[in-house]
Amino acid sequence: MNPGNFFAELKRRNVYKIAVAYAVVAWLLIQAASILLPTFEAPAWVMKVLVLVIIFGFPVALIFSWAFEFTPEGIKLESEIEPNKSIARRTGRKIVALTIALAVIAAGLFVYQLVRSKADTPRQDASAARTEAATAAPNKSIAVLPFENLSDEKQNEYFAEGVQDEILTRLAKVADLKVISRTSTLRFKSAPADLREIAKQLGVANVLEGSVQKANEQVRVNVQLINALTDTHLWAESYDRKLIDIFAVESDVAQRIVSSLEAKLSGSEERMMKARPTENTEAYQLYLKGRFFWNKRTGDDLKTAADLFQRAIDADPSYAGAYAALAAADLLIPVFGAGPTKEFLAKATAAARRAIELDETSAEAHSVLAMVLLFDLKFVESEVEFKRAIQLNPNYATAHQWYGNSFLTSLGRFDEAIREGERSVQLDPLSLVINTDLGSTLVLARRYDDAIAQLQRTLALDPNFAYAHWNLGVPLYLKDDDPYVEGLLGRAYAETGRRDKAEAILQKLKERGQHQYVRTYAYLFVYIGLGDKAKAIDCLERASELSETYDMGWIKIDPLLDPLRDEPRFREIVAKMFSRHE
Repeated sequence: MNPGNFFAELKRRNVYKIAVAYAVVAWLLIQAASILLPTFEAPAWVMKVLVLVIIFGFPVALIFSWAFEFTPEGIKLESEIEPNKSIARRTGRKIVALTIALAVIAAGLFVYQLVRSKADTPRQDASAARTEAATAAPNKSIAVLPFENLSDEKQNEYFAEGVQDEILTRLAKVADLKVISRTSTLRFKSAPADLREIAKQLGVANVLEGSVQKANEQVRVNVQLINALTDTHLWAESYDRKLIDIFAVESDVAQRIVSSLEAKLSGSEERMMKARPTENTEAYQLYLKGRFFWNKRTGDDLKTAADLFQRAIDADPSYAGAYAALAAADLLIPVFGAGPTKEFLAKATAAARRAIELDETSAEAHSVLAMVLLFDLKFVESEVEFKRAIQLNPNYATAHQWYGNSFLTSLGRFDEAIREGERSVQLDPLSLVINTDLGSTLVLARRYDDAIAQLQRTLALDPNFAYAHWNLGVPLYLKDDDPYVEGLLGRAYAETGRRDKAEAILQKLKERGQHQYVRTYAYLFVYIGLGDKAKAIDCLERASELSETYDMGWIKIDPLLDPLRDEPRFREIVAKMFSRHE
């Protein structure tokens, strides 16, 4: 066919007009779909299918327009129509008119899309702003950073810590405030270089900085309240007082913070804010020294703290705070392996009950009593005490921690336990123990992926925190079911005094080995933990015989094998393996 005739025939058969009409219809369909599909929450693949159908339909439409023609009698093949009977020209005019109409509609939809897009932008920006505001630190939130000790006598550091602690304790009792626990503020010095970053880490908007200078019976306290997000100094004050008046200073600072942050105070909170724990300065200083050692959290330091708290009680037998602190120390002494459980739990119970008799509003004493009651399996009474502690001091992270990780998990109330654990982390975000216990709670709830993520975040705070490593091993083992991991877990059990669990894992490994392949190192680790070096080395010899070189390749330097290095048989295995490379 002559090219000129071919293009003329394309025109006569309306192929060009069909192509333009098809493009306009396709555009209209896509515009309509982009509006309607989101309205009906259609999945994304529906639009993709529509676009593909339109693309593949284009050549079909062109072929159809070339081969067929619309006639009054219906659609007929072009070859069957006599030239003088063709109505293609009339059909073409109709196609042009229809195309123009559809183009107008499509253009209108396009304009509508543009207008809607511009109108949605401010709403999206506003929504983003609301989201950012919701995740930002609340205005009524504060961290009290460690006070600087400006005293000539550096041993007065305990006093500077004590003043910080007392202000924080008063603030923590205000339900309308979010107050970060002392554990998380310990690593920051007063007047830090990057206050905004610290506030971000702690999840607060405001920071209190201060310094204390003590000389004999005189005390100077300097404080300043700063909005860390805007670097705005809200107020600053200096106090020169006698030692006996230090409670009035702490009370005044706390009340000014509450007023500056516009927090609401109930009648009972206002009374607690103004309370004087003791009138005896000797008892108070002994108490502060006890808190100084308590915060070190070792067995010996806890016993030293308990002794100082007892001396404070001797100086003032009505000192409720000293009794509550003594109860907490006695509760933890067995946990840190510094004393027999039965003896110190009895002491903790007596001290906690006496503290509550003297001051029913002591959240610390109620928390200790709740734990003791839980150990005695008195669940109803224990929960009453936990709830009372949290009611009295909603910012007491330890109460939330113990209530969630100890009480609620033991009853299988995992959703509540996780909420309490998350709340304790919010109040003490840098506490390694509190973060680890949340991970432990997630493990017990069988939320292994969440537990692994939480424990990995904890180890990001301190990669050497053994308690977190131990807890992380549990969900990794439970998810993996790898005999190698089981062996490591068995060793960990054995080396922490849980020989029964280690031996149970060893037996389980042996049973699995009867019907599936179990790497020899899995047994080896458990034997090392159990102290059975002979059987451990038997495992090494067997691993060598089985050519398990992927495990034994590091035998010369593997720290997990250090307990075996002085054994002659071990040295022989190493020598045999590396003799060609010496």
